[in-house]
Amino acid sequence: MSEPARILTVCTGNVCRSPYIERRLQHELDRAWGPGAVEVSSAGTGALVDAAMEPDALSRLGVAGGAGEDFRARAITRELVSDAQLVIVATRDHRGAVSRLYPRALSRIHALRDLAQLAEGVADDELPGRTSARAWLDEVVSLIASKRGLRPPLEPREADVVDPFRQGRDVFDTMSTQVEDALPQVLRVLGAGAGAGAGSR
Repeated sequence: MSEPARILTVCTGNVCRSPYIERRLQHELDRAWGPGAVEVSSAGTGALVDAAMEPDALSRLGVAGGAGEDFRARAITRELVSDAQLVIVATRDHRGAVSRLYPRALSRIHALRDLAQLAEGVADDELPGRTSARAWLDEVVSLIASKRGLRPPLEPREADVVDPFRQGRDVFDTMSTQVEDALPQVLRVLGAGAGAGAGSR
């Protein structure tokens, strides 16, 4: 089997946003590419190391079709960033923190909601041919980076996924809604949505 594609998701504590995004992506990408073709992991810039996923995030993940009972938080490292072909962060501040850890990765680090907006600018016929998930991701990451600056960027308040840690259930609802609203376009360019493979050669 060829080497898997690797995606890293990042937030602060690694107990709410990034594990939710991680497990949602993993679920959908396993369905699209087959188990093992894509490895999605997560970490936190101020991780609550070894902590379980927050119950309110976990319950919403279950409703959305993911599972996280076995999840344990971990701290971000330079090696995790360098190994990832794509890094998806919860906020633009996280993008800055991750890029300072490994500056060479800057072009492949995106806040989730910024990534969804950039993905909207990728036409179905621009998507790569469906070979391996790793080759697809390499091409798509470069394609997405080329879309920067072609459309007005999101306002700061629109770009970040809200942090629900130690907040009320309504904030967890907002978090999950923000993630779920962004996922269709992100999954499409990751080969797990409508139009994926339209450019097959």
